[in-house]
Formats: sequence, C-alpha cells, structure tokens
Amino acid sequence: MAFPRKDRPISDFVASRYVDEVISFNRNEHEVSGTIHKILENSVIVKISDSDAEQIGAASNMTVVAHKNYTVM
Repeated sequence: MAFPRKDRPISDFVASRYVDEVISFNRNEHEVSGTIHKILENSVIVKISDSDAEQIGAASNMTVVAHKNYTVM
C-alpha cells in the first residue's frame, strides 16, 4: 500500500537554486566549493574537484549537501 505524497511548500531559498550554481560548504574542517549537479527536496548533489574530494574523504567527486549546510557564492 502506497501513501500519497504530501505537497509541501518550497522555501524561497530552495526555489531560487539552479543547476551549475556555485556553492560553498564545510566538511571535515575543510571549506569546499562546487557546482550544483542536481536539486533534491532536502539537499543538493554537488560536483567538487578531485583534490577537494580527497581532502574530505569522499568516495568520488560528487557529494550530497543539505540545503541548510551551504551558502551561495
């Protein structure tokens, strides 16, 4: 049995985000910047440099960042 999806209002901050926008966030005591690859309901998928991925211990150059944990550059 599937439950119907609840329509939630989207915040102005999230609604104004777009793909390829540059953002900045902190992970493992490193400040990282990257570009938004995909926008999700509660987070964004961000493409970062290979060197940043190595510094923060990410498995690849793509990572997920919650909307509340990044700033727009």
